[in-house]
Amino acid sequence: MTHSRASWGLAARLLAAIVVVVLAGSATAWAVASVIGPAVFHVHIIERSGTSDPGVLRHSEEAFATASGYSLGFALLAALVTSVIVSVFLTRRIGRSLARVRQAAGRLAAGDYTVRVPAVSMGAEFDDMATAFNTMAADLGRIEETRTRLLGDLAHEMRTPVATLDGYLEGIQDGVVPADEGTMAMLRDQVSRLARLAEDIALVTTAEEGRLTMNREPVEVGQIVDAALAQASARYAAQQVRLVAKMPDDAKKVLLSADVDRIGQVLTNLLDNALRHTPAGGTVRLGADRVDGGVRIRVGDDGEGIAAEHLPHVFERFYRADTARDRAHGGSGVGLAIARSIVRAHGGDVTASSPGPGRGAIFTVELPVAERERR
Repeated sequence: MTHSRASWGLAARLLAAIVVVVLAGSATAWAVASVIGPAVFHVHIIERSGTSDPGVLRHSEEAFATASGYSLGFALLAALVTSVIVSVFLTRRIGRSLARVRQAAGRLAAGDYTVRVPAVSMGAEFDDMATAFNTMAADLGRIEETRTRLLGDLAHEMRTPVATLDGYLEGIQDGVVPADEGTMAMLRDQVSRLARLAEDIALVTTAEEGRLTMNREPVEVGQIVDAALAQASARYAAQQVRLVAKMPDDAKKVLLSADVDRIGQVLTNLLDNALRHTPAGGTVRLGADRVDGGVRIRVGDDGEGIAAEHLPHVFERFYRADTARDRAHGGSGVGLAIARSIVRAHGGDVTASSPGPGRGAIFTVELPVAERERR
């Protein structure tokens, strides 16, 4: 019994439902006509024609009953046949449309993310369903592409420190490499590199999934910028790169509703990125300006710059251009991705611009002001 019910498809169920509705309508129409028709006919014969002969009345009523019965019966039968034909056409069309969706879903489940459902032109509901399915397929395709690329990039990033650790440990085991302080320091450095990579990957994944914990509080822009400058100054001095800050007073006083540590991490990542790609003797400029509804913070350098074809991709995880983001500069390759995720979690955005290779780059962070300052 269960198998019999399960074998009924949607088209068959729709057809059965429509037939039931037609039959119920026909039965109702027959019942109403049978009750009202003779009474109305009788009133018209007696009151309006003036006929009182019982034989004539009986014959007239029999004639009316026979005529109305045949005509109503044939009319209802014709309506039933027509309704069934139209219903069969509609249910088959709906069935074919749903079959395409079912087949597409099967291909999608099998890993074919290029599958799309064509528009069926059967109303807004079907069009919305097709659009939603196609959007889902496209999103899953992008997620799968990102996952595949991420795994490949992650394997590449891990290969160097793992190979280094393996080579040195094998050398120590064979007695070729001394287990002195220098070797231990180098091994600890490679382990730290792997640990940083794991932490950065976990952070950017959490941020992109919207699960990043935010402890927001009112904070002035000047406070965040000053803290970032204090943390970066020693690194810049060691690399002989000038770090210059310029902020008007109205920008310093802009009040943000932000997680101080997270936004500080954004500026730290941007300053570290600028330092990696600015040679000794170069200059990195940190500035902020107040704009309508928010603040704009800029980190600009006069270093290697970024080619135009690489600009749309610099915030992607592990993306590196041949020059401006070469692995020789160090870093985990996800610093800019982390910065973008944190800024977007605050309702802002971060962009990159560059006149071209060898002409520096500018990273711009835009953040909205705190709600109470807008009032």
